Amino acid sequence: MAERVVLVTGISRDLGSRFARTLAANDQYEVVGVDVTPPRHELGNVTFLRTDIRNPVISKVITSHGIDTVVHLAMVATPAGAGSRSSMKEINVIGTMQLLAACQKAETLRKLVVQSSVSVYGASPRDPAKFTEDMTPRVQPRTGFGKDSVEIETYVRGLARRRPDVIVTTLRLANLMGAGVDSQIT
Repeated sequence: MAERVVLVTGISRDLGSRFARTLAANDQYEVVGVDVTPPRHELGNVTFLRTDIRNPVISKVITSHGIDTVVHLAMVATPAGAGSRSSMKEINVIGTMQLLAACQKAETLRKLVVQSSVSVYGASPRDPAKFTEDMTPRVQPRTGFGKDSVEIETYVRGLARRRPDVIVTTLRLANLMGAGVDSQIT
């Protein structure tokens, strides 16, 4: 019997499907994956639910499955991946807000992991070559994925203050590349 019940968002994307499949291979985890489109990859023991995190129904998914860990990997890095910039922002920001609202209400939730990006550090020529976590960019990102990531991290910090019983982790990922990886760079 599974000891942990994990919800993974963005399951139709490469990172989400690889993570969920790997986690579900361990009998200690029951993994539920959600996305608006069916996964392109084999998921193994993952339960797939066609669910939009922008819809309040995500709260029912978390409650009905007794989710104790949410891993939010449903971030869109390019407007082309969402159809347009406005769709991208709606998925990234509005979707995350709706998911965080569901997490805030979920009594079973104990851990939250949220994908962010190194783009929060900005790209000003006045910025240092190497950032530490206590540094901020001289010029905050004002558009695109960087701005979305900054906004999302603000909402995540808000949830962490309101739910001190939940362990919150933010992953600031760089672009992925390598054999078999489907990303912007590859």
